[in-house]
Amino acid sequence: MIQILRKLVTFDEFVAKYPDNTGKHYELHDGVIVEMSQPTGDHEEVVGFLAFEITRECIRLNLPYFIPKTALVKSPESESAYSPDVLILNRPNLVNEPLWKKESTVSLAELIPLVVEVVSSNWRDDYLKKAADYEAVGILEYWIVDYVALGGRRFIGNPKQATVSLYTLIEGEYQVSQFRGSDRIISPTFPELNLTAEQIFQASGYPA
Repeated sequence: MIQILRKLVTFDEFVAKYPDNTGKHYELHDGVIVEMSQPTGDHEEVVGFLAFEITRECIRLNLPYFIPKTALVKSPESESAYSPDVLILNRPNLVNEPLWKKESTVSLAELIPLVVEVVSSNWRDDYLKKAADYEAVGILEYWIVDYVALGGRRFIGNPKQATVSLYTLIEGEYQVSQFRGSDRIISPTFPELNLTAEQIFQASGYPA
């Protein structure tokens, strides 16, 4: 993140003004507008690789899912709205989302099989704030892809190592499984997905 504009705003005020036509990218964190920094090339390679692999699996299984470019996920319990790195939406269920047509925003768990955040310098948001808010939305599966091992030791171990943390919603609470190296990602949403943690990390050029 490169700048935080401290004036508190509501979600309605946020979507009325942002994003604007400057090409900048914003999220809303508890009423605070956060201007997001331009991601690194390595970050974008990981995001692109994951989006491609997940899309390929959706096509193989003929699932009615798609990945929007800049849609927002709104938390029902706070004035927060996030734009995940990879957001999987269930197209048939969009008819139930009142925020979709005008604001390209989703807030209903039935629309969101999976969310992925690829860790950058604001790693605390991914592990703490977004995990709590995605849990509150009721999103069944949330991946945190920490390919450079930026997260705190309490999240990815000591010594720190590149980790995919996969949060699964069980009885309303997230439980986490972690994958490193040659571990195959075990995804409840895509149980046949043939993808290892190492393959994800190598998409960035970093050693796994």
